[in-house]
Amino acid sequence: MLRADLVAGVALAAIAIPQSMAYAQTAGLPVVSGLYGLLLPLAVYALLGSSRNLMTGPTATTALMVGPALVAISSDPADYPVLAAMMALLVAAAFVLARVFRLGWVADYFSTSVLLGFLTGLALTLLAGQLDEFTGVAVEGDTPLQEYASFLTGFVGQVDQLELLVGGLSLAALMVGARWLPRFPALLAVTVIAIALSWAWDFDGLGVTLVGDIPAGLPALDWPGVGAVQVLQLVPIAIAVALVGFADAILAARSFALDGGRPVDANQELMALAGVNLAAGLSQSFPLGSSGSRTAINVRVGGRTQVVGLVQVAVAAVVLLFLTGVLALLPKATLAAVIIFAALGLIDLQAWRALWRGSRPEFAIAGVLVLGMITIGLLPSLILAVLLSIIDVVRTSAQPRDAVLGWDPVARRFVDVQRRPKARVVPGVVVYRLDDRLFFANSRYFAGRVREAVDGAPHEVRAVVLDAEAVVSLDASGAEGLRKMIEQLRDKGIQFVIARSRRAFDQHLEALGLTDLLPDTSRFPTVRAAVLAMSGVDVEAIPAD
Repeated sequence: MLRADLVAGVALAAIAIPQSMAYAQTAGLPVVSGLYGLLLPLAVYALLGSSRNLMTGPTATTALMVGPALVAISSDPADYPVLAAMMALLVAAAFVLARVFRLGWVADYFSTSVLLGFLTGLALTLLAGQLDEFTGVAVEGDTPLQEYASFLTGFVGQVDQLELLVGGLSLAALMVGARWLPRFPALLAVTVIAIALSWAWDFDGLGVTLVGDIPAGLPALDWPGVGAVQVLQLVPIAIAVALVGFADAILAARSFALDGGRPVDANQELMALAGVNLAAGLSQSFPLGSSGSRTAINVRVGGRTQVVGLVQVAVAAVVLLFLTGVLALLPKATLAAVIIFAALGLIDLQAWRALWRGSRPEFAIAGVLVLGMITIGLLPSLILAVLLSIIDVVRTSAQPRDAVLGWDPVARRFVDVQRRPKARVVPGVVVYRLDDRLFFANSRYFAGRVREAVDGAPHEVRAVVLDAEAVVSLDASGAEGLRKMIEQLRDKGIQFVIARSRRAFDQHLEALGLTDLLPDTSRFPTVRAAVLAMSGVDVEAIPAD
């Protein structure tokens, strides 16, 4: 296992080093800020993280959120490193507060459609931000859409053919490597070849923009000196970075969890991410998160423990101590190609097709989010994403899945009569199932659906049986709606009983005062028992065709 972790650590370092430099460039910071993010922060996660294979460090998501925030606070790029370090400390504080209030459960409520839209919008935003470095075209604009328009306007007359050639060949090599040689360290090879060609052909003299001087040595631990006013300006974006970073980390950790390994603890991850960002802030880096792409590679090359992260720390330290002069020769167009390659990997067309086929409303939500990210910007779109998630939850809960049930003599169980037209409906009884909690948003829908089932029954209805196995909770509005519906049914001479109710639901019935309408004699352990009591028909006696 140790050998596999050592090999995986070296392989991941070869990928993480150029990526981290590229992401620092995306954030408007010196590339060394990205390298610093591979030192102490990775060691802290190795000690505190609950995932054995999650890879942390500089990411495209956090870099993209950090850059615009720094520009909004100061017009002097010299201020950016210290502001970014303070932002990392604020992100750490946000994670600590979330842990104190045990908010790890929030990770279970991120909508798939919102995450898909966010990743696609993030990719389009990353692409827009690299057009200038990749082609030499002067790109202007406050939003990605404006940057695309500016790029198209100036492309013909301003494109630097040599910059485009360097960036284009770098991107092509990365794409060929990913497609045809997935196990080959293409990113390392592209980086080394670009540096070698830059030295051999004097790219600097030819006008190709290089990374330039990188301070050698390890970072000193220091508290960033930022004024109170600027700290307050950084707080909102720090909270947003923490929210998105936590979602990314939990999704990546759970997606790539090793079989038989310990489960990912969401609350422990909050503390681990707090430690990572505290270390980043004190060591002159910027807000860090988890990398889904590097985590996937770690799993693919056989990494089993966080020794992989510690190996990356060692390799990054060697680079900072001895190889900064070599890295200075790396063309910025190659770094732009690294970011563009990563951005293209965020666009999952198959997931978009699946969402279109499976849920048009969710597809629309994802599309709106993408449009928002390229028009109104990242932070407003994050707020929009939260609102869309809430709307989607309310929409789904307001009209939950339900079914009228009939007996299937072949399967020997109650099934949805719409999906199994040959299922037998027991005369005199309507069996109805609700697949959600009963609360204020769906109580009217529930009552209306029961009335529709009664009115549409092919026989005179004497009883309604609610299969309540999936009804996990009941609030006051749901209880009031249930009471009115039961009273209306009784006025028509129809009894209402419950089958397969959970203990929590029964406790809510008692707490909300419904035991007078639904005493113990109105509750049955199985739907079959309820139907037998209401109709005198034992469904087991119904023969199959």
